[in-house]
Amino acid sequence: MIALGSDQGGYELKQEIIKYLEDNGLQYKDYGSYGPESVDYPEYGKAVAHAVKDGVCSKGILICGTGIGISIAANKIKGIRAALCTDCFMAEATRLHNNANILALGGRVVGTGLALKIVDTFLNTPFSGEERHQRRIDLLESEKDN
Repeated sequence: MIALGSDQGGYELKQEIIKYLEDNGLQYKDYGSYGPESVDYPEYGKAVAHAVKDGVCSKGILICGTGIGISIAANKIKGIRAALCTDCFMAEATRLHNNANILALGGRVVGTGLALKIVDTFLNTPFSGEERHQRRIDLLESEKDN
């Protein structure tokens, strides 16, 4: 199941992503927002992050105006690797190398067509499992600062 969240800046694109998920038979849970009214993006970023962290959903997709704020909010949650992607290469690389579990998009940055290709790439690219990439993920997850 895919967790979805957005603020008002990402609401319209989220509706298009919902159509894509439904057309492809993919289950999702929408954590809000539920309209174009102004809201606080950290609420939705953290709700999706907790759903992924807790195993309720396997991956997440977050959208705000730029994708920046909502990805910062999600990345505050331990175990979350939210990646802001603006093209398919970034989406593929973050899955292969970082095993990113949340995709962040900017609703005012990427158009619908490109955004849906990014979503498709993110959802369909597996983690490479290479030792060097896992080692780096382990370092990201480490509480130890040098």
